[in-house]
Amino acid sequence: MTETQRKIGFLVCLVTIVLAVLDMQIVSAATVPIVRDLDPDHGIDKIPWLVSAFSLASAAVLPLYGRLCDTLGAKRVFLGAVGTFLFGSALCGAAQSLGQLIAARAVQGIGAGGLMSVTMVVIAQLKGPGEKDAKGAGMGGIVAGGGMAIGPWIGGLLADHASWRWIFYVNLPLGAAVLVLGALVLKLPRHTSTHRIDFLGAALAAAFSAALLLITEWGGKQYAWASPQVLGLAVASGAALGLFLWRQVRAVEPILPLSMFRLPALRWGFAVQALVGAGMIGAMYYVLVYLQVVRGVASSSAGLYLIPMAIGMTVVGILVGKLTERGWHERTFVITGSAVTALAFLLLATLGTGTSLWWLRAELLVLGIGLGQLIGQAIQLVQEAAPRHQLGVATTAIRFFQTLGTALGAALFGTLITRLYDGPGGGTDALATLRGPARSQGLEAYVSAMDTVFLCGAGLMALCLVLALRLPKSLPGTPTSEPAKEPVPV
Repeated sequence: MTETQRKIGFLVCLVTIVLAVLDMQIVSAATVPIVRDLDPDHGIDKIPWLVSAFSLASAAVLPLYGRLCDTLGAKRVFLGAVGTFLFGSALCGAAQSLGQLIAARAVQGIGAGGLMSVTMVVIAQLKGPGEKDAKGAGMGGIVAGGGMAIGPWIGGLLADHASWRWIFYVNLPLGAAVLVLGALVLKLPRHTSTHRIDFLGAALAAAFSAALLLITEWGGKQYAWASPQVLGLAVASGAALGLFLWRQVRAVEPILPLSMFRLPALRWGFAVQALVGAGMIGAMYYVLVYLQVVRGVASSSAGLYLIPMAIGMTVVGILVGKLTERGWHERTFVITGSAVTALAFLLLATLGTGTSLWWLRAELLVLGIGLGQLIGQAIQLVQEAAPRHQLGVATTAIRFFQTLGTALGAALFGTLITRLYDGPGGGTDALATLRGPARSQGLEAYVSAMDTVFLCGAGLMALCLVLALRLPKSLPGTPTSEPAKEPVPV
């Protein structure tokens, strides 16, 4: 590829990541108009599935995408994922019932799982000869983080001033441009030998992740933690995990080779990314909840308060990318980023019912500075340490662990705040009905519980710091477990 082609390819990848992240967040701000239009009588109960169908489908296919990349080549899988995502987006925009929309969201999620993972593989393969992938992994992570921050605001804007269908239709022209430019510009390696794909392993991984995500979605909300539904899912999840590990040991070409965990950079990199996912979702979600429930900020405006975090992530991420290109080690920024993010959580733990919103913005800026050093660096470490023939598997694996960490973090924080709330009304659900002094007491109790949740977030990031210190200071020569194969451009 020429230098111009590489730059266009890199821009295509960034747009692709934006599409995936925005659709992950954007629907949350438009659920009310969607329900009002499609199912005003019974749609409220189905709202969680608008988000769950997307996240379940995208998480379930992540391990399969990695093996497909290493087998068919990243370009083919990338274009296939974008095409699936666009098909799902068109179905979402044309849905005439909530059931149709939920099914279309699942199709869209299948494509989105590739957009967030395969795109990082493409970015890794766009680097020039002898060039580090600092810019690619760092900017990809920053764009993803920024998209998470502004997604709810864009969703609210479109829902308020246009039809909710444009949340999905807006993907079509951008996605079509990505497809055309990707097909014309990208020239990536493809192995000429035939690999067997472990579809059974992929199915078991999908069953495990789907059951685990359903536990985090339903546990303590729709069903009690000790209910037969949640306990049954826990048993199913554990059985699927056991069968998956058994399959990975026996499979000729496993979907997630356990040999990768022998490499310290991969082992600790996966763990760090999972903790970052848990911490980030906890901070963003409960800051938005604090603004809307405690301070009375409209949902369409609450997302604007995350802009300082997005600015901090972007500026620091660009600086980190330039320093890494000059020889600074990614491990350094994973360590300092964990420490700064832990500090940001400690600052958030001081929030009260009357805290200045400008002080909150400053705290979110500190959070963005910390996350800007973290996001992308663990991915880059994993990509540099992974065997070349397992680049796709390693990249999608770290995204898989981040997804699981995000789900488990959301469940952990949600359970904590429910258990810690000791205000009037008997539970957090009663806050909306409280009035007068009882409401003031309820908000004080809720903020107190939320502060404890932020303290737990600081503890998670402290653990992340401990794991980051175990990352290797230098990467050994890339090991291989099979003969080298000559790649051909496609």
